Amino acid sequence: MTPYHLFQGYGIELEYMIVHKDSLNVMSIADELLKHELGIIGSDFENGVITWSNELVMHVIEIKTTKPESDLEQVEKEFAKNISRINTVLAKWNAMLLPSAAHPLMNPFADTRLWPHDNNEVYSLYDKIFNSKGHGWSNLQSTHLNLPFHGDEEFAKLHAAIRLILPLLPALCASSPILDGKVSGMLDTRLRYYKTNQARIPVITGKIIPEEVYTHSEYKEIIYTPIVEAIEVHDSENILDPIWVNSRGAIARFDRGSIEIRVMDIQECAAADVAIVNTVIETLKLLTNEVFTSLNAQKKLSTEMLATLFDQSAVTGLATPVDDKDFLKAFYLSSSATIKEIWQHILKHIPAENYTESTRSLILIILEQGCLSERIVKSLRQDHSEKNILSIYQKLSICLAENKLFIP
Repeated sequence: MTPYHLFQGYGIELEYMIVHKDSLNVMSIADELLKHELGIIGSDFENGVITWSNELVMHVIEIKTTKPESDLEQVEKEFAKNISRINTVLAKWNAMLLPSAAHPLMNPFADTRLWPHDNNEVYSLYDKIFNSKGHGWSNLQSTHLNLPFHGDEEFAKLHAAIRLILPLLPALCASSPILDGKVSGMLDTRLRYYKTNQARIPVITGKIIPEEVYTHSEYKEIIYTPIVEAIEVHDSENILDPIWVNSRGAIARFDRGSIEIRVMDIQECAAADVAIVNTVIETLKLLTNEVFTSLNAQKKLSTEMLATLFDQSAVTGLATPVDDKDFLKAFYLSSSATIKEIWQHILKHIPAENYTESTRSLILIILEQGCLSERIVKSLRQDHSEKNILSIYQKLSICLAENKLFIP
């Protein structure tokens, strides 16, 4: 297969909860949904441009591009069509898809059923090591973006740029402000659990921001080898592969020539997810083309500093102040700024031909109205009752079905 080079195609994955239409209780029927299309219980249903797949738990379904795609407008349309088709099938069980990165009322210890079919030996081992029934395993839905590279030179450019953009993403993408019926105080509560759900083996996640490594051999030595050594005591049958056990916020897949960004919360509709993905891609193009600063300067940014900013971004979002001079210089900024101001600065540099007016308008609305978490909290209007929370998340399900932004 001819390899993909930088920005020649993208793999996008969206995860959604399956819930009861009225109560919003999670429904563990992902296998029945896939069986409806396949005729038998299976893991993947390929529906042209989009493939449906199972996940760790039975109440989550993933839809993803079947192969790398470059036409993001078409990808958005295909995602919307497949969401509509899935909802039509789910209506048979009085069920539907629910967006956002975390169910606001789910009790994961009571409501979780792990996928019991093919490949479940991996899921069973994870459950044995980490207990897969907490929020960090069964109640966190995300958007994954896979970006291609070929060879160490392209990997270095892409990895350096991705490390730099990761701290800005929670502010733009957070959609998990409520867990266990309570506003958590974090805009991106999912990331709290993402960081800690594998704390028993800390080398798996590191500091979420990947280490300063820019070749395949460095990555193997600094990231993969410690993971291998740490998991072998728990995995006598060699079931786990360090390539996909690695749970940093962006993981390198040298086996398929891509880096996968994993820190973005799922949004309320495909249009919002694809607009954010488009913005991430265009920002990475600016960075890899050294529009703001050199590759060498990007490489030198410390993991510790980026991780600290990332943690702050998950709590205070777009209002997060940025004072680190080296980080600001990386975007050609000379004075302190909020993350919102950094995104506004980036948008001014994205060429119009790479960014439709509808995408730009949607991102500008997010920057002005707030990320989805901020809009959810605003819409509560201080009423944190279960009834009010359910009402708001019912509205989110309508946004998903109609492919429109949630505005309080």
